[in-house]
Amino acid sequence: MTAILTLSSLALIISSVLMVVAWALAKRSQMDREKMSPFECGFDPMSSARLPFSLRFFLLAVIFLIFDVEIVLLFPAITKMMASTDLVSSSGVLSFLLILILGLFHEWNEGSLNWME
Repeated sequence: MTAILTLSSLALIISSVLMVVAWALAKRSQMDREKMSPFECGFDPMSSARLPFSLRFFLLAVIFLIFDVEIVLLFPAITKMMASTDLVSSSGVLSFLLILILGLFHEWNEGSLNWME
């Protein structure tokens, strides 16, 4: 019983010493306003939070996420299509690709992908 108590006390002392040493080593030498402020997507965190947000940026981010997830779903399907000669899975992958391409052209014609407008 005393061996367990001694080991737990030793573990507590070692962890406490390591935490104090890590805290002392991690102290920053220079603390200016820019290094102390959090980086928030290029926005100044000290200004008002009620500034208008660009809706085009939000739309482009959502479009990117949608196409990114669809591409992740496409990789295993293409691998399956290469491995098998099944007509049903090949037509399913090709129809999925057709829907992706049509969606891309629709977004392009709508102007959602044009960031400079």
